[in-house]
Amino acid sequence: MNSKNDLNNPAPPEQRKVWGRRQSRPLNVTRAKAMEEIFPQIEIDKATLTQDHALSTIALFGNDNETWMEIGFGSGEHVIGLLNQSPNINMVAAEPFLNGMAAFVKDLPKNHIPRTRVLMDDAIMLASSLQENSINKLYILNPDPWHKKRHYKRRIVSPENLDVFAKILKSGGELIMTSDVPDLADWMLTHAFKHPDFTWQATSQADWSEKPKNWITTRYETKGAKGAKKMCYLLFTRK
Repeated sequence: MNSKNDLNNPAPPEQRKVWGRRQSRPLNVTRAKAMEEIFPQIEIDKATLTQDHALSTIALFGNDNETWMEIGFGSGEHVIGLLNQSPNINMVAAEPFLNGMAAFVKDLPKNHIPRTRVLMDDAIMLASSLQENSINKLYILNPDPWHKKRHYKRRIVSPENLDVFAKILKSGGELIMTSDVPDLADWMLTHAFKHPDFTWQATSQADWSEKPKNWITTRYETKGAKGAKKMCYLLFTRK
């Protein structure tokens, strides 16, 4: 039984999980300035990350437009591409590493600032805080493969995280994942395929081996990871 003191002081929420160095090299003057001036305008207040699905997209953006999300956006090329391509959407995105975030905010056009909200921290903290049925599209592009078996628990696509993604995606919403690491692509496909709330859209090999229509190609996708093979495009629909 909880003591009175326990009830008045509930356990803190689960700690964030971010692996790897948060900063790999010092920021140059331009990126440092962008982090000082632009980042505060688009940063999500961590006090709102209650991890109880209470954070609404209306609270973030002040409108009820379609909201898309990207997890682990690197330097943000794809996020900016989506904003350029779809002028009526909102974008919420997470990237834990300072260098990538700084590159993104430096390149973010001013007219996209009102439609952009970012978190420089654990994406699952954000996903667990967003309201259920609030996201129209969720992108997870080329996540860290964590090759060693003992690190598989760090992979962003897992049964537990897929439960969270299913909650925040609207009915008919899309979960879009890519990887050019065969083992990871197989891992993501298997876990999402087995999840009861997702349906794989592919009906032929071309559906997962060729770029979807209007696809935004990033520098990473062109370069590829070390030892990687052909990119796989895994598109799922929220049932």
